[in-house]
Amino acid sequence: MSRNEPPPLPESTQDRRRVDDPDGELRTRPRGERREQPTPDDKHEAEQPEKDDSDEEGHEEPDETSDEKDEETRRGRRPFILLLAVVVITLLVLGGVYYWLSSRYIEDTDDAYTDGYTVQVAPQVAGRVVSLDITDNQFVKKGQALIHIDPRSFINSRDQAQGMLDTAKAQLAGQMLNAEVARKNFPAALQVAEANLAAAKATLAQRQADYARQKSLPKQATTQQEVDSATSNLQNAQAQVLLMQARVVQAEPVKQQIGEVEKQIGQLQGQVEQAQSQLDQANLNLSYTVIKAPQDGWVTRRQVDLGNYAQAGQQIMNVVSPDVWVTANFKETQLDLMRPGQSVKITVDAYPDLDLRGHVDSIQLGSGSKFSAFPAENATGNFVKIVQRVPVKIIIDSGLDPTVPLPLGISVEPTVTVR
Repeated sequence: MSRNEPPPLPESTQDRRRVDDPDGELRTRPRGERREQPTPDDKHEAEQPEKDDSDEEGHEEPDETSDEKDEETRRGRRPFILLLAVVVITLLVLGGVYYWLSSRYIEDTDDAYTDGYTVQVAPQVAGRVVSLDITDNQFVKKGQALIHIDPRSFINSRDQAQGMLDTAKAQLAGQMLNAEVARKNFPAALQVAEANLAAAKATLAQRQADYARQKSLPKQATTQQEVDSATSNLQNAQAQVLLMQARVVQAEPVKQQIGEVEKQIGQLQGQVEQAQSQLDQANLNLSYTVIKAPQDGWVTRRQVDLGNYAQAGQQIMNVVSPDVWVTANFKETQLDLMRPGQSVKITVDAYPDLDLRGHVDSIQLGSGSKFSAFPAENATGNFVKIVQRVPVKIIIDSGLDPTVPLPLGISVEPTVTVR
């Protein structure tokens, strides 16, 4: 017996266990004896049909050789398992470090949506719709006709204004002709009055001489009739001088009289301009009967149909601009490193295949609650601190598909690289 082998236990102290014998019999095994582990060959033999006892006895291998092979196999696998564990742990650590480094300067939010300009279309004149030139969600160009309002009453107003303008222009032309005549007649009338005054003065001088001659003659040399005639002629001459003097005074304000005529020209010119403005307004109202698209975009929320009576200022449809951006409501704690110009990756919930790229355009100078209809009043009552959200405008630079519409207000998820 070897020195290292334990002494055999007495048979009385052995714990016998029942084990299956390959021959089909039962035998007992001591407690300290290790049970033989089946080898792959044993499993294969167990699956094969039973053979003669002579063949099984000829191929049976000793138990010690099988245990040694199993032990060597386990020892050979241990370094590989340890190496594999080290590699896995190293990859996990490196992946965690990379994720921390890559997500350290990333800010994202799901409180974001597409935004853009929406123009409300409303008629500027009232009337019945006689033509509808668009349909729902149709793309239109700036200046394209949308609807037509009955223009007949506006055509009549235009024609009436045109007639008033023609009348005013004719009156103005006549007054301008009168002014030209006045510029010549009034100076000539003054000259005539002055000439008549000079002639009257000459006649007066002659009549005075005749009267004085008759007075100087003795009564025997003249008659009373001649004296009376000389006196009458003198008085007539004096009256003529006074009359001519009055006419000269009447004809003297030539500039004032010409100015009066020119003033009437100015009044008529004002009437012409007023008639012209009425005609322009009539033409403008007539043009308003054709409602045109104010900009390029898509027709949305159409609320008018053929035959409806449209009121002035009544909203009948909206035109959505093709210029779309993203309004993202970031938390105030996410704005520390966010600056205009930083790159943004945008995913759209409705179109997962779209890969949109953009940049931060601006950050609104005020939180969303500050511009709400009922802003919070923190100076009264109990105060509970709530993280505020600030709208950030993001411009889309690339990735839009012209064949895929991007409606306003749909949810998006922007991811901003803040450094």
